[in-house]
Formats: sequence, C-alpha cells, structure tokens
Amino acid sequence: MTTNDHKEGLLRQSGTFNARASRMEDVLFLEHAFFDARDLLQVKYEMLRRVAEEGWSVSRASERFGFSRPTYYKARRAFHADGLWGLLSERRGPRGPHKLTDERASLLVGRLLEDPHLTWADLAEELERQTGLRVHPRTIKRHFQARKKKR
Repeated sequence: MTTNDHKEGLLRQSGTFNARASRMEDVLFLEHAFFDARDLLQVKYEMLRRVAEEGWSVSRASERFGFSRPTYYKARRAFHADGLWGLLSERRGPRGPHKLTDERASLLVGRLLEDPHLTWADLAEELERQTGLRVHPRTIKRHFQARKKKR
C-alpha cells in the first residue's frame, strides 16, 4: 500500500475524505504538496479562509473548491458554531431510534414479561393503544434483536 493509498484510507475511515477532490480548481491544492484536495476538512477550511481573509466572493470560492454556495454557507455556520469540529461531516439520517425510544420499548418489555406469547404485531397494537404511536411490527422485532445482539 502506497502512502497516498494509506492516507486516503485514513481519510475515508475518519469520514473526512473529499469525494469531490477531482473538482478542485484552487491553485494551492493543485501546485503544493501540503494541500491535499482529498482532505475535506482542509478543503472546507481553506475555502472559508479565502472568503474571510482574501476577500474572495462566495461564488468564486465555492466554484474553485468544488462545492455549492449552500454548502459554503452551511460550512461557515458550522465553523462559527463549533470551530474545526463543525467542519467534520456528520453522519446523515437519524442518530438513533426516533419512534421506538427506550422508554417506549420498556413498556413493551413489561408486556412481554406479563405475557411471553405476544407476537410483534400484538406488541405494535399495544404500543399504539398505550401511546397513540403506530410502529411497524418489524421495527419492534429489529429493536429487540439488536438489544439481544448487544448482550
């Protein structure tokens, strides 16, 4: 494995790999080895710096760095709120169960302890009856299977 392959692997593993590296048009990234267009954190920081310190327009910086203007503004907000940490990409989608929370699942555990013969569909009906929340029986099944795997 070459050094470039190793670095790319590390960037991918850390979630900081820039999939848009081929769109890079900035001269620093094209001519200087220190600047790596594959490093998303470095690219976003440099894009923000060019606007803030060198007076580039948002349109020019976004285009040169291979991003959209909304992405620039999102990066700027994140940087002002959280510094460099804000520039790290976040995982998309829900961060955890948003319907079948631990509190709601504990209701179902209690029902299972009372009657171990309940089906997933029975538990879904029970949850809807108690909380008004409709959850698919497969969601309940997956939740309990995931809990069982963790043990």
